[in-house]
Amino acid sequence: MTVVASVLVALVAVLHLGFLVLEMFLWTAPVGRRTFGLDADFAERSKALAANQGLYNGFLAAGLGWGLVADRTDVQVFFLACVVVAGGYGAATVSSRILLVQALPAALALAAVALA
Repeated sequence: MTVVASVLVALVAVLHLGFLVLEMFLWTAPVGRRTFGLDADFAERSKALAANQGLYNGFLAAGLGWGLVADRTDVQVFFLACVVVAGGYGAATVSSRILLVQALPAALALAAVALA
């Protein structure tokens, strides 16, 4: 079960690195606009806010990576809980899709870490 938990934590970290790239670097590119359903004008006007969001996602990924490398379950639990809360908030305020893309993988990883 420890291997499964580690793989799931790593998956959540990789997802957040992907969110970082989309929000910080690809927000105004066609792939970023398509992913978030944005028109070019809004994407351009909101790119600083998106980059800030991306930075936060990078911190979540870094924390999860730290938890894995240092073999610190407490750190993994903390950052996974942060992801679940952020995903729940995003689902409630932006799009229910965030629940599936962000919160669900983190909740599964959190459950696996707890069982390991």
